Order: sequence, then C-alpha cells, then structure tokens
Amino acid sequence: MAKKVEHKHELLENPEALADKLQGAETWAERHPKTVIGVSVLIALIVGGYFGFQYFKNSKEADAQREMFQAVYYFEADSLDLALNGDGNNLGFIDIIDEYGITDAAKLANYYAGVAYLKQGKFEVARLYLEDFSSNDLLVQARAYSLIGDTYMEEGKYEDAAKYYDKAADYKPNKFFTPTYLMKAALAYEKANQNDKAKDAYDKVISEYWESSEYQNARKFKARLDSNS
Repeated sequence: MAKKVEHKHELLENPEALADKLQGAETWAERHPKTVIGVSVLIALIVGGYFGFQYFKNSKEADAQREMFQAVYYFEADSLDLALNGDGNNLGFIDIIDEYGITDAAKLANYYAGVAYLKQGKFEVARLYLEDFSSNDLLVQARAYSLIGDTYMEEGKYEDAAKYYDKAADYKPNKFFTPTYLMKAALAYEKANQNDKAKDAYDKVISEYWESSEYQNARKFKARLDSNS
C-alpha cells in the first residue's frame, strides 16, 4: 500500500517526473496532429456556438419585448382577441410564442394567453398555455398554478382544482398570497366531499397565517365543518 501512495503523489513531489509526463504528451501530440487539430476545432466551435446563441437569443429577446408591449396594452384594455391574435401590424401573444419561443418574453406570453383564454371561458386551451408557463418568480408561478385550479373549478373537476391550489400554496409560501390559495383549496375539497382535507387547509391558515385577512373565515368555515361531522 505504501508504494501506491508514493506513486500517487510522485508528479506533485518530483519535478523530473512531471517533466517526463509533459514531454510524453508533447510527443503524442506530434504523432497525432490531426486529432489535436480536430479537438481544437471542436472546442472552438462549441465556444463560438455558445456565444453566438447568446447573442441571437438576446437580439430575439429585444424584438419579443417590443412586440409584447402592444399585446399587453390590448390585454389590459380587455381587447382579448387583439391581445391573443394581434391587429395585423403588431403580433399577439400566440404569434409571439411561436416566433420567439426561446425568449423570456414568450414564456410570459404563455401566461397572458392562458389568462385571456380563461376570461373567454376556454378552460382547456387556457390550461395548455398556463402549463407551458414557468418562472422562478415568487408570485407569478404560484398565480399560474392557481389559475389552472380555476379552470378545473369552472369545469366542476374539484379534485384537480384542489391539487393545483395546493401547488400554488406550496410554491414559495408567503403571508400575502398563500392563505388565499389555501382557502381556495379548502373550498375545492369541500365541493369534492373531502372535508378532512378541507379542514387541514383551514387549519393551516389558522395556525400559520393567523395575521392574514383569511384567518377569521378559516375559523368560521372549519367550525361549520366540525359541527356537521
């Protein structure tokens, strides 16, 4: 065992051994010039491709952000068809998603499109876009989960709705919005005749978010369920 340990550290402790290894590497490179050149070209292509893609993505991002401005304006004016499909001169959210799919703006366009379709009562289509949206943002991702829950509630699919309200509540919990998602989950569970799970959601609001505006309702609704059980 001792000999192996000495051999393991030989290159660190013996400059001559290190020189021999380097000389051997140089000799190998001299004997295989095509391989060395090929590897060097491959590395150059990978590095160049990465920076080229970043430049391309940044330029696309700027274009997408410009297109988003008018679409968001129509959305906020409740002109949902124009927001989704454009006005002939400016792109709507759907075309922004198709043409600028690699950009952050296109990801956000999925969120807006989902909300627009939800407002139009097109719940299944709304889900498709909301499910394609992803963000690390504290608020928007949880909101997207909650909206998916809303689409299921509108369709009377209460267990599915509760699942997404729970996802919203569990995503980066905070005192501002989490209690609302828990209350929505509790309502969905009640409608699904799963009162024990509804009580658990109310309990969480009561015990963890007692400073929230939902606290009193959580106590009242839980008491109602307890009296009926």
